[in-house]
Amino acid sequence: MDLVNKKVLIIGTGISGVGAAQALSSAGAEPILYDENENLVKEEVLAKLPESCKAEVIIGSLSDEIKDEIELLILSPGVPVDTEFVEEFRNKGIRIWGEIELAYELGKGKVIAITGTNGKTTTTSLVGEIMKAYYESVYVVGNIGNPYTMTALESTEDTVTVAEISSFQLETIEEFHPNVSAILNITPDHLNRHHTMENYVAAKERVAENQTRADVCVLNYENEYTRAFGDKCRAEVIYFSSVNKLNKGLYLDGEYIYQADGQRIYRIMNIHDMNLVGICNVENVMAAIAIAESMNVPMDIILKTIRDFKAVEHRIEFVATKRGVDYYNDSKGTNPDAAIQGIRAMSKPTVLIGGGYDKQSEYDEWIKAFDGKVKCLCLIGQTREKIAECAKKYGIANIVLADSFEEAFDICVENAVPGDAVLLSPACASWGMFKNYEERGRLFKDLVNNLEE
Repeated sequence: MDLVNKKVLIIGTGISGVGAAQALSSAGAEPILYDENENLVKEEVLAKLPESCKAEVIIGSLSDEIKDEIELLILSPGVPVDTEFVEEFRNKGIRIWGEIELAYELGKGKVIAITGTNGKTTTTSLVGEIMKAYYESVYVVGNIGNPYTMTALESTEDTVTVAEISSFQLETIEEFHPNVSAILNITPDHLNRHHTMENYVAAKERVAENQTRADVCVLNYENEYTRAFGDKCRAEVIYFSSVNKLNKGLYLDGEYIYQADGQRIYRIMNIHDMNLVGICNVENVMAAIAIAESMNVPMDIILKTIRDFKAVEHRIEFVATKRGVDYYNDSKGTNPDAAIQGIRAMSKPTVLIGGGYDKQSEYDEWIKAFDGKVKCLCLIGQTREKIAECAKKYGIANIVLADSFEEAFDICVENAVPGDAVLLSPACASWGMFKNYEERGRLFKDLVNNLEE
């Protein structure tokens, strides 16, 4: 699509919207950065933009006159695609893109796209490090916190872009076509946005929508949705498994990761040779190996990078040992399935902080995964009563409801003894108490580090 002189409306003034405005301005379009929140200050939004960005900023209401001039609509990931405002443009035949589609339109080089309910950030970060160890021009972008649009115009034919892609971002793609895609897993999440599990699964599967047999799609054999998708995916499928020995693909057997090509089996590495903990991270590593090999990275470079790689911040991140108690920050465990991986990674009696914003999740599988490890469950936020009732069904007796995060932390300190672990793994989003899971995780780490020995 020729963007020169096109009047483009960008919905949302956060980091994604600002990145889109900069990219569109550089591409010769006429971007309008818009937010209906009348409490925003126009001058503060303008201050986010570089001087070279010729974007107009509108706060509050949007006139019919401006609406009639719009030729393309760009949605930030947080904007639902089925709002009345968006439908108004759709009914006029206006194309609706998200940041990912815009960046792909403007970018060059090869693209790796990684999605899934859980594990995206760790896998994307690891794959990014592997690519940087072999390729000269690499960008790690997307839902990981670096807008894809910020780097698209800097990319060349030799660039490798590693993108973490959310279901929200995949709703608005048209031509987006990664060379290698991966769906790490699909479990219930964001149903308040997608409304049904079928819609959520369909959004995730779109990551491979435009791929052909010349491309690769890496899938989790142990997830019912991704395994089924392998039967209809048009790209070459590479499976990984933490349970079954595969005839072709990567799998875990005992302490070792193996690779099978249909004829021979190769022992790749001992899982204790890496810094990451938990089966979820073994799966992330297997996915990363499959992705990297598909990008022709030599195995010795792949394995060295894996061995040197440290856990991503806020994802089963070891913080410190204080008074004989190990503290782990898993603030990125924002849904029950992610939190299951967090508690499974614990090998000690655990005092657990859970609860937060209600995304209409069910917590039975998470509670069942406690498997006798959780000696005290401290709950906060909107979901605390709902989780408490669920936990009682499964015989969890030591449940404490806290009115603040700080109170919850103090309760954990009081209940933990030397040899225990304290784990922040909420199984819920942070909204309502924090701006995001990063802020929640940083507060936890500050409280841990401020504890006296």
